[in-house]
Amino acid sequence: MRPFPLLLASLAAILAVPGAVRADHAGDLRATLARIKLPQGFHIALYALAPEARHLAVAPDGGTLVVGSRSDKVYKIAIGLDPEPKVEVFAASEKFVLPNGPCFARDGTLFVAELNRILKFAPKDGGWDEDHPEAIVPQDQLIPPAEAGNNSHSRRVCRIGPDGRLYVTIGQPNNVAPKEKMPVYDRWGMGGIIRLNTDGTGREVFARGIRNSVGLDFNPADGVLWFTDNQVDLMGDDIPPGEINKAGSPGLNFGFPWYGGGHVRTREYAGETPPEELVFPEVEEAAHAADLGLIFYRGAQFPPQWRGIFSAQHGSWNRSVPIGARVMFTPLRDGKPGPSVPFAEGWNPGKTPYLGRPVDVAELPDGSLVVSDDQEGALYRIFYNGE
Repeated sequence: MRPFPLLLASLAAILAVPGAVRADHAGDLRATLARIKLPQGFHIALYALAPEARHLAVAPDGGTLVVGSRSDKVYKIAIGLDPEPKVEVFAASEKFVLPNGPCFARDGTLFVAELNRILKFAPKDGGWDEDHPEAIVPQDQLIPPAEAGNNSHSRRVCRIGPDGRLYVTIGQPNNVAPKEKMPVYDRWGMGGIIRLNTDGTGREVFARGIRNSVGLDFNPADGVLWFTDNQVDLMGDDIPPGEINKAGSPGLNFGFPWYGGGHVRTREYAGETPPEELVFPEVEEAAHAADLGLIFYRGAQFPPQWRGIFSAQHGSWNRSVPIGARVMFTPLRDGKPGPSVPFAEGWNPGKTPYLGRPVDVAELPDGSLVVSDDQEGALYRIFYNGE
């Protein structure tokens, strides 16, 4: 891979942000990016720096990239011809709580899914009314207040569906859900995907039996929802598998906690009879690789064989030999997925610490991809030029 210039000028913007990474960190990132393996003709470069960057959303007009985080900040980056994009704090007067998941409606309205509420920012003067958000799900009404202190599986993601409704993932705050808590979890949609109108009304549980989904997208070919799911820990290095699922209709149950991942039963529910008509994954991923953000590639920059599903694996934390910390590609033929293969890898040196931990993937208007890395507080751009 030939060397690529790092976008050092973005440092000037990010250094004004509280908690920003060191200026000399860019040199470390350049060394890491030189290690990343990509298919022939693809290249990777530093795009911008944003502390603890998590999930990504591109505005419908293609002019702004919004970046969630695992802290109390949301960032915005102007997309354009400038190779050194400026990073700004979004809604600086707002104190967010784990604002992991931004997403856009077709009219440019921005939603931010936090730990326990959802904020809505209306379009205004080519941007958003950042000083007057509307809490369409007020504080302590997304999940039960008693569960809000549990920081496990607390990162939400959202998407607007073809029906114009807002879809939000809510993880169960346990490794395996206690039986006595299942009625509460089921009622609130914890361990599932909820959907609601964009004004906050009409909340319902769209899908159940999901341990912790942190990535979803709608297939542009047919409007069907696909999502990742992180599976049960501490069952061994190689089980249970991670999952990529699809939900073609509301009311489906994807098997957790009776199944820990794929067709692997959990110890805690081994004696229980699972519900009927469970849905098993479309694709099984490596165990404990932590599959997070997922998108369908819609652009034309990449060659046809690289147009399918891209997803980020954050990397294992409880495996004897670490796995993951890479971007995966899942091919589609006539709407059916094939096995996933590594697309961008090299952040995992085979032992901890990782050199980076990919979280999400987004597509820029030119068809290139942006990958977020919450460990390094960085965004990387992957592009194709055939060379």
